[in-house]
Amino acid sequence: MELRRDEILASTTETVDRIGLEATRVTDVAKALNVSPALIFYHFGTKDTLVAEAFAYAVERDLARLDQATTAGTDPVDKLRRALRSYGPTGPAKGWRIWIDAWALAQREPGIRKVLRRMEDRWCVVLHAIIEEGVAAGAFTCPDPDDAVARVSALIDGLSVAALVYRTVSRAELRCWVAETVAREVGIDESELI
Repeated sequence: MELRRDEILASTTETVDRIGLEATRVTDVAKALNVSPALIFYHFGTKDTLVAEAFAYAVERDLARLDQATTAGTDPVDKLRRALRSYGPTGPAKGWRIWIDAWALAQREPGIRKVLRRMEDRWCVVLHAIIEEGVAAGAFTCPDPDDAVARVSALIDGLSVAALVYRTVSRAELRCWVAETVAREVGIDESELI
């Protein structure tokens, strides 16, 4: 039964990525899986629950890749480089269109807002831990890691909207500007992050 639930979440994520969080209907997901909408309701109860869990599923997969990337890092600089490469619209993270969609819905949907907050907090914890490790090892100079994480996170969010929604920023520019800013925040040369 759990496998079926994962199949539903994976299919919902694909549907949401294609047509958006708000436009996705239970019948769209059921049709994609060739099952009845009743099966979807059996597992999730409501469309809102389905959409919130599908969003969490997509972002959790991206965050798991982030965790794998940083765990493979050899030192704080390498971990930071890997984190920036794996997370956000410049890397393999697929949840970003869904994430951007969720920001709009989160203003009115407490379930989406709760998931969104949990995911944002996790990203910030990973980034904060890397910066703290770098400061402790003498690799980084960062007088206030909390403020640095807030600025970097906001920059990535804003540039992601510019790249994916407005298309006024290329992914290469996004990658470069994030590297410049993060390098400045932690006191290293940006070439170490590219």
